[in-house]
Amino acid sequence: MSEATSPSSVRPTPITTGRLVLRAFELFDGPARLRYQGREDVSQYLFREPHDAVSVLAGIRRNQEGVFRQKDDRLLLAVTLEADGALVGEVSARLHDVESAQVEIGWVFDPDHAGRGYATEAAEALIQHLFFDQRVHRIFARLDADNIASARLCERLGMSREGHLVENAFWQGRWTSELVYARRA
Repeated sequence: MSEATSPSSVRPTPITTGRLVLRAFELFDGPARLRYQGREDVSQYLFREPHDAVSVLAGIRRNQEGVFRQKDDRLLLAVTLEADGALVGEVSARLHDVESAQVEIGWVFDPDHAGRGYATEAAEALIQHLFFDQRVHRIFARLDADNIASARLCERLGMSREGHLVENAFWQGRWTSELVYARRA
């Protein structure tokens, strides 16, 4: 990713799919985001405690500009239903390496909206945006090895399993393992 192809530091343009709109979070999204980010069953695979109202709003404020030009810059997008604007989850990207144009992606979805294909549709839209609009070379995802749903999502997205890091993190009194999936442009 060269400086010439790097995006400007403006709010990201919404990405639309057949059913979804991926857009910048707004402060009014805070209560809906807290409904899923505050759940223990959601945070269990994220190596963190459930969010509270303060951390949910701080995350929204920190990511409103959509800056994505230098290492560790992040893009956080609300995933909303095109039909009624309901927030169903989020997708994110973190610029891991500028020179080799590598980006880590992630997702968090409200379990109340599971089983409808929203995560696959949103993550694929983000991947396409990163490959074609941001000129990323390689996209990867790191996930808890016990997170079967995210592993299956990676496979649906055409990502290859590149690694299995065994007991590489100690979290909540136990050793956990991590899987790495990736896809290249």
